[in-house]
Amino acid sequence: MAVDPMKQTVKIGRRGTIVLPVSVRRSYGLEEGATALIEERDDGILIRPAAVLPIEVYTAARKAAFVLSGAMNADDYAVACDEVRRMGLDPEKIPHSKPSDT
Repeated sequence: MAVDPMKQTVKIGRRGTIVLPVSVRRSYGLEEGATALIEERDDGILIRPAAVLPIEVYTAARKAAFVLSGAMNADDYAVACDEVRRMGLDPEKIPHSKPSDT
């Protein structure tokens, strides 16, 4: 009986650790500390690399810049400036793009 080259046997160690063979780690770019996603399926367990992206936390000033830069015309810009002032910020001190008709 031929062995499937895509299947390898591994042992489960203490605390449920599984050591992936070096060939598998290299194939999928998995290094120590990498994150993987484990999914339970009807036919077994799927382990695959996972991408972890940083979450940007917006400051009040960054949110104000979005509000101001999103204005499409002078009227929108006036409303945006009022909104930024309600946020307790000075629109003139926030780096942003103004509409061309202001």
